[in-house]
Amino acid sequence: MNLLNKIALVTGASSGIGRAIAIALANSGCKVIVTGRNKDRLQQVVEKIGSNQAFAVVLEMTDDQAIQALPAQLPKAFSKPSILINNAAEDIGGRTRFDMSTADEISRVIEINLIGTIRIVRAFVPAMIEKSEGDIITIGSTNALRPTLNMAAYTASKSGLHGLTDVLRADYAKSGIRVMEIIPGLTKTSFATTRMRGNETKANEFFNQFPSHLEPEEVAEAALFALSRPRHINVQQLTITPSFQW
Repeated sequence: MNLLNKIALVTGASSGIGRAIAIALANSGCKVIVTGRNKDRLQQVVEKIGSNQAFAVVLEMTDDQAIQALPAQLPKAFSKPSILINNAAEDIGGRTRFDMSTADEISRVIEINLIGTIRIVRAFVPAMIEKSEGDIITIGSTNALRPTLNMAAYTASKSGLHGLTDVLRADYAKSGIRVMEIIPGLTKTSFATTRMRGNETKANEFFNQFPSHLEPEEVAEAALFALSRPRHINVQQLTITPSFQW
């Protein structure tokens, strides 16, 4: 599929996997809407891509009113995206035993990772249905496929996304909308620093215990592969992991 001049929206695009996907889409000819909470980082992504091809929106994934209002607020050149990349995620307090995280921390992970994605899809899927064309990609996690010690909240959120993606695929099977899930294993991003409440030393120690990891650009390549298949092909789930993680 030719991605030239397609309009894509990428959540959580200020860094890591989201940033890499936004840049890869732009390099393939897409116009890209990048959303996230950090205005300065989003602007850096826009500058990297070019302001004629990228548009930044500061967005909080827990703000339902802002999300529902977003489609009508986009400039004409970036209106009605036909590609939606659900990447925004959080795991503050992650790698902590369930009872050692606060209820508010657990709830926020679910609220951003799962409910935030539900809000975004509900906001943008009507235009896809109207055009009988669209691609929805969810960035999942191998944590949804196997239990991982001390990751209850994150695993619950990604397991929910895994199930949601399957049902959306069935719901829109006859609507011209493809629903796909990219499921990466261990990927080195600043996400780990956030997970460790800003402690970069602990984040580096976490990655150093593994012999290998994925890079954000490699996850972006997987997303582009799925998007670029002919319309009659739906890459339902694409799992990629480091060859020597364990």
